[in-house]
Amino acid sequence: MKAHVLFSGGKDSSLSAILLDPFFDIELVTCTFSILPVGNIAKVTADELGFSHRVLELDLTILETALNTIIEDGYPKNAINFIHKNVIEALAKEDTVSVIADGVRRDDRVPRLTDPEIRSIEDRFGVKYICPLQGYGRSAVNMLVEKHLVIDEGQSDSIAKADYETELRELIRQQYGNEKVIDIFPQHLQSRVLKRI
Repeated sequence: MKAHVLFSGGKDSSLSAILLDPFFDIELVTCTFSILPVGNIAKVTADELGFSHRVLELDLTILETALNTIIEDGYPKNAINFIHKNVIEALAKEDTVSVIADGVRRDDRVPRLTDPEIRSIEDRFGVKYICPLQGYGRSAVNMLVEKHLVIDEGQSDSIAKADYETELRELIRQQYGNEKVIDIFPQHLQSRVLKRI
């Protein structure tokens, strides 16, 4: 059975794929709105990990709706959760998809689906949604990373990555300028996997 793992090229989605690998045929899926070449960034990491990879092109209106939300809210949580839900639904609509996984950890605030949203997606589309890191906190994930992955880590605006935030930041930059990006997104660490140990 194939598990389609949402993949940013970061440590969480990489670890999720590694944890699921003994039980599923893994396909890494990177979503893009075609604003930046995030699929190419993720493909490099996918190749290093030895998993098949594909890019899922999404409707730009999803990102534009998220942009309106983030500008209105002044913070990223609702916008990124909106994108995540739409990405999972888009993947769930594909006939060949029956298992969807991601790298959401126990202490993540974004992206995160609510339990009713998860049940709704599973019921409507007949898929299983798996979060292999749901029971892991940040320190436990970092312990696994040290044993299994070599990563590049830095501030979110300095790491080339293929997560939702990357293209959302770029759309904000294009329409409102770099100062607005700085105002909305708090400084936080991001990672990109370089190779598997």
